[in-house]
Amino acid sequence: MALINQVGIEPDALRPANIDETPNRGELPRACANRLARAKAEAALDLVRADDELEGAYVLAADTVVAVGRRILPKAELLDEASQCLRLLSGRNHRVHTAICLVTPTGAFRQRLVETRVRFKRLSEEDIEAYLASGEWRGKAGGYAAQGIAGAFIVKIVGSYTNVVGLPLYETTTLLLGEGFPIRHGWLNATV
Repeated sequence: MALINQVGIEPDALRPANIDETPNRGELPRACANRLARAKAEAALDLVRADDELEGAYVLAADTVVAVGRRILPKAELLDEASQCLRLLSGRNHRVHTAICLVTPTGAFRQRLVETRVRFKRLSEEDIEAYLASGEWRGKAGGYAAQGIAGAFIVKIVGSYTNVVGLPLYETTTLLLGEGFPIRHGWLNATV
Protein backbone atom coordinates (compact mmCIF):
# COMPACT_ATOMS: atom_id res chain seq x y z
CA MET A 1 0.00 0.00 0.00
CA ALA A 2 2.85 2.40 0.82
CA LEU A 3 4.29 1.96 -2.68
CA ILE A 4 1.08 2.86 -4.51
CA ASN A 5 0.56 5.80 -2.12
CA GLN A 6 4.10 6.97 -2.96
CA VAL A 7 2.94 7.84 -6.49
CA GLY A 8 -0.15 9.68 -5.29
CA ILE A 9 -2.71 6.91 -5.61
CA GLU A 10 -5.14 6.29 -2.76
CA PRO A 11 -7.18 3.16 -3.58
CA ASP A 12 -10.94 3.45 -3.11
CA ALA A 13 -10.97 -0.06 -1.66
CA LEU A 14 -8.68 -2.99 -0.93
CA ARG A 15 -10.02 -6.42 -1.80
CA PRO A 16 -7.55 -9.14 -0.81
CA ALA A 17 -7.69 -12.05 -3.23
CA ASN A 18 -7.46 -15.27 -1.28
CA ILE A 19 -6.02 -17.64 -3.85
CA ASP A 20 -3.70 -20.63 -3.67
CA GLU A 21 -0.26 -19.23 -4.48
CA THR A 22 1.44 -22.62 -4.79
CA PRO A 23 3.49 -22.85 -7.99
CA ASN A 24 2.34 -25.53 -10.41
CA ARG A 25 4.65 -28.48 -10.88
CA GLY A 26 7.47 -27.49 -13.27
CA GLU A 27 6.13 -23.93 -13.57
CA LEU A 28 8.76 -21.34 -14.44
CA PRO A 29 9.06 -18.19 -12.29
CA ARG A 30 7.82 -15.73 -14.95
CA ALA A 31 4.82 -17.89 -15.81
CA CYS A 32 4.00 -18.34 -12.12
CA ALA A 33 4.05 -14.58 -11.42
CA ASN A 34 1.86 -13.90 -14.48
CA ARG A 35 -0.64 -16.62 -13.56
CA LEU A 36 -0.93 -15.53 -9.93
CA ALA A 37 -1.33 -11.82 -10.75
CA ARG A 38 -4.12 -12.67 -13.21
CA ALA A 39 -5.81 -14.99 -10.69
CA LYS A 40 -5.64 -12.28 -8.01
CA ALA A 41 -7.10 -9.71 -10.41
CA GLU A 42 -9.96 -12.05 -11.35
CA ALA A 43 -10.73 -12.80 -7.70
CA ALA A 44 -10.65 -9.11 -6.76
CA LEU A 45 -12.81 -8.26 -9.80
CA ASP A 46 -15.48 -10.67 -8.57
CA LEU A 47 -15.50 -8.87 -5.20
CA VAL A 48 -15.61 -5.44 -6.87
CA ARG A 49 -18.52 -6.45 -9.12
CA ALA A 50 -20.49 -7.39 -6.02
CA ASP A 51 -20.12 -3.83 -4.66
CA ASP A 52 -22.25 -1.21 -6.47
CA GLU A 53 -20.15 1.63 -5.04
CA LEU A 54 -17.13 0.36 -6.97
CA GLU A 55 -18.83 0.13 -10.37
CA GLY A 56 -16.43 1.29 -13.08
CA ALA A 57 -13.37 0.89 -10.87
CA TYR A 58 -9.91 -0.04 -12.04
CA VAL A 59 -8.67 -3.26 -10.43
CA LEU A 60 -4.93 -3.66 -9.89
CA ALA A 61 -3.30 -6.87 -8.70
CA ALA A 62 0.32 -8.02 -8.50
CA ASP A 63 2.38 -11.01 -7.53
CA THR A 64 6.10 -11.20 -6.79
CA VAL A 65 8.17 -14.33 -7.26
CA VAL A 66 11.80 -14.69 -6.14
CA ALA A 67 13.81 -17.29 -8.01
CA VAL A 68 17.27 -18.76 -8.15
CA GLY A 69 17.52 -20.11 -11.66
CA ARG A 70 14.27 -21.98 -12.30
CA ARG A 71 13.68 -22.60 -8.60
CA ILE A 72 10.88 -20.53 -7.09
CA LEU A 73 11.47 -19.60 -3.46
CA PRO A 74 8.48 -19.60 -1.09
CA LYS A 75 6.80 -16.69 0.62
CA ALA A 76 8.34 -17.76 3.89
CA GLU A 77 5.88 -18.43 6.70
CA LEU A 78 8.02 -20.83 8.73
CA LEU A 79 11.44 -20.21 10.26
CA ASP A 80 12.92 -23.20 8.39
CA GLU A 81 11.65 -21.85 5.05
CA ALA A 82 13.21 -18.44 5.69
CA SER A 83 16.46 -20.02 6.83
CA GLN A 84 16.67 -22.17 3.69
CA CYS A 85 15.95 -19.16 1.48
CA LEU A 86 18.65 -17.01 3.10
CA ARG A 87 21.23 -19.80 2.88
CA LEU A 88 20.41 -20.30 -0.80
CA LEU A 89 20.56 -16.56 -1.58
CA SER A 90 23.81 -16.00 0.35
CA GLY A 91 26.57 -14.78 -1.97
CA ARG A 92 24.46 -15.41 -5.08
CA ASN A 93 22.47 -13.68 -7.75
CA HIS A 94 18.74 -14.19 -7.94
CA ARG A 95 15.84 -12.71 -9.87
CA VAL A 96 12.70 -11.01 -8.66
CA HIS A 97 9.74 -11.25 -11.04
CA THR A 98 6.65 -9.13 -10.41
CA ALA A 99 3.62 -9.42 -12.64
CA ILE A 100 1.04 -6.65 -12.51
CA CYS A 101 -2.46 -7.13 -13.85
CA LEU A 102 -4.83 -4.24 -14.44
CA VAL A 103 -8.51 -4.67 -15.18
CA THR A 104 -9.99 -1.55 -16.80
CA PRO A 105 -13.51 -0.24 -16.19
CA THR A 106 -14.47 -1.82 -19.55
CA GLY A 107 -13.30 -5.23 -18.32
CA ALA A 108 -10.11 -5.39 -20.41
CA PHE A 109 -7.11 -7.12 -18.83
CA ARG A 110 -3.65 -5.56 -19.23
CA GLN A 111 -0.58 -7.28 -17.86
CA ARG A 112 3.14 -6.52 -17.49
CA LEU A 113 6.03 -8.51 -16.05
CA VAL A 114 9.10 -6.88 -14.54
CA GLU A 115 12.33 -8.71 -13.78
CA THR A 116 15.10 -7.43 -11.53
CA ARG A 117 18.43 -9.10 -10.80
CA VAL A 118 19.66 -8.94 -7.21
CA ARG A 119 22.99 -10.01 -5.70
CA PHE A 120 23.29 -10.80 -2.00
CA LYS A 121 26.50 -10.58 -0.01
CA ARG A 122 27.76 -13.78 1.56
CA LEU A 123 25.75 -14.02 4.75
CA SER A 124 27.45 -15.04 7.97
CA GLU A 125 25.74 -17.33 10.43
CA GLU A 126 25.29 -14.26 12.66
CA ASP A 127 23.61 -12.35 9.80
CA ILE A 128 21.18 -15.20 9.20
CA GLU A 129 20.35 -15.81 12.86
CA ALA A 130 19.84 -12.11 13.64
CA TYR A 131 17.66 -11.62 10.56
CA LEU A 132 15.55 -14.65 11.40
CA ALA A 133 15.12 -13.34 14.94
CA SER A 134 13.83 -10.02 13.55
CA GLY A 135 10.76 -11.73 12.07
CA GLU A 136 10.86 -9.32 9.12
CA TRP A 137 10.98 -12.26 6.68
CA ARG A 138 7.44 -13.50 7.47
CA GLY A 139 5.26 -13.64 4.37
CA LYS A 140 7.99 -12.22 2.15
CA ALA A 141 8.87 -13.78 -1.19
CA GLY A 142 12.32 -15.33 -0.86
CA GLY A 143 12.23 -14.80 2.89
CA TYR A 144 13.45 -11.19 2.89
CA ALA A 145 12.31 -7.57 2.64
CA ALA A 146 14.65 -5.33 0.63
CA GLN A 147 13.03 -2.21 2.11
CA GLY A 148 13.96 -3.32 5.62
CA ILE A 149 16.94 -4.82 7.39
CA ALA A 150 17.71 -7.13 4.46
CA GLY A 151 18.58 -4.05 2.40
CA ALA A 152 21.99 -4.41 4.09
CA PHE A 153 22.42 -7.79 2.35
CA ILE A 154 22.02 -6.42 -1.18
CA VAL A 155 25.30 -5.84 -3.01
CA LYS A 156 23.77 -4.95 -6.36
CA ILE A 157 20.41 -4.47 -8.07
CA VAL A 158 20.02 -4.42 -11.84
CA GLY A 159 16.55 -3.15 -12.63
CA SER A 160 13.70 -1.76 -10.58
CA TYR A 161 14.18 -1.37 -6.83
CA THR A 162 10.43 -0.96 -6.31
CA ASN A 163 9.96 -4.27 -8.11
CA VAL A 164 12.09 -5.96 -5.44
CA VAL A 165 9.95 -4.29 -2.77
CA GLY A 166 6.83 -5.70 -4.42
CA LEU A 167 5.33 -3.29 -6.96
CA PRO A 168 7.28 -1.84 -9.89
CA LEU A 169 6.09 1.77 -9.82
CA TYR A 170 7.28 2.87 -13.27
CA GLU A 171 5.50 0.01 -15.03
CA THR A 172 2.41 0.31 -12.83
CA THR A 173 1.98 4.04 -13.42
CA THR A 174 2.68 3.65 -17.15
CA LEU A 175 0.06 0.91 -17.39
CA LEU A 176 -2.50 3.00 -15.48
CA LEU A 177 -1.81 6.15 -17.52
CA GLY A 178 -2.10 4.18 -20.76
CA GLU A 179 -5.57 3.05 -19.73
CA GLY A 180 -6.79 6.51 -18.82
CA PHE A 181 -6.43 6.43 -15.03
CA PRO A 182 -6.00 10.01 -13.74
CA ILE A 183 -2.80 9.29 -11.83
CA ARG A 184 -1.53 12.88 -11.82
CA HIS A 185 -4.59 14.12 -9.87
CA GLY A 186 -3.02 12.69 -6.70
CA TRP A 187 0.12 14.69 -7.37
CA LEU A 188 -1.75 17.98 -7.11
CA ASN A 189 -2.43 17.37 -3.40
CA ALA A 190 1.03 16.02 -2.60
CA THR A 191 2.87 17.79 0.20
CA VAL A 192 6.30 19.20 -0.43
